[in-house]
Formats: sequence, C-alpha cells, structure tokens
Amino acid sequence: MTYLLFVSKPSGYELHERDGDPPGIGTEIEQDGKMMHVAKIAPSPLPGDKRPCAYLSD
Repeated sequence: MTYLLFVSKPSGYELHERDGDPPGIGTEIEQDGKMMHVAKIAPSPLPGDKRPCAYLSD
C-alpha cells in the first residue's frame, strides 16, 4: 500500500509518495530536514486517485 504526503511550502505545495500505511494524526514526520506533524488524513487531491493523503503542518 502507498499513501501521499501533502507538504505546503511558501512556493506552493508538493506531493510525495510513501510506502506503507499513512501515519496517524499528530505523528511527527521529518520532511526536507524539518519536523512536521500530520494535521489530517484525507483522500488524495489527485482526481481518480484512491490513496489516502497525510496533510502535514509545522
């Protein structure tokens, strides 16, 4: 199984694919050398994509 990470940046956003099950809300994840938290788990923002997406926040 794979899931997506939605990373918001000042220049826009990025989607990263990860293997495994999505992390739980509140989980700390290192992304681009920075510790971020999972704010929510929602459907993928990509049309027709059934994978879950973990939205990260500072």
